[in-house]
Amino acid sequence: MILEIADIRIQPGQNAAFEEAIQRALTTVAVQAAGMQGYSVTRGVESPERYVLQIVWATLEDHTVGFREGPLFPQWRGIIGPFFAQPPQVEHFSLVTKSA
Repeated sequence: MILEIADIRIQPGQNAAFEEAIQRALTTVAVQAAGMQGYSVTRGVESPERYVLQIVWATLEDHTVGFREGPLFPQWRGIIGPFFAQPPQVEHFSLVTKSA
């Protein structure tokens, strides 16, 4: 299991439209990706134009090769990309420990 964390900054005043767009992108595009196992999106309290997207992938390659290099990524970016104030910062993590 690999956890992708994307730190997304959007343009001011676009929260409602971005939240609709990312929900649409996740439920119509990202869910089609091989190895995609789940997701969550959270909005900053102190920084309301900052969002953290978390996607669980079966393998790193499911994200970096299958999704990012495949036909779904341009669709994904076309839906949410126009809202970005800057390119998202993306990192991948592997599980060390988890509560019950």
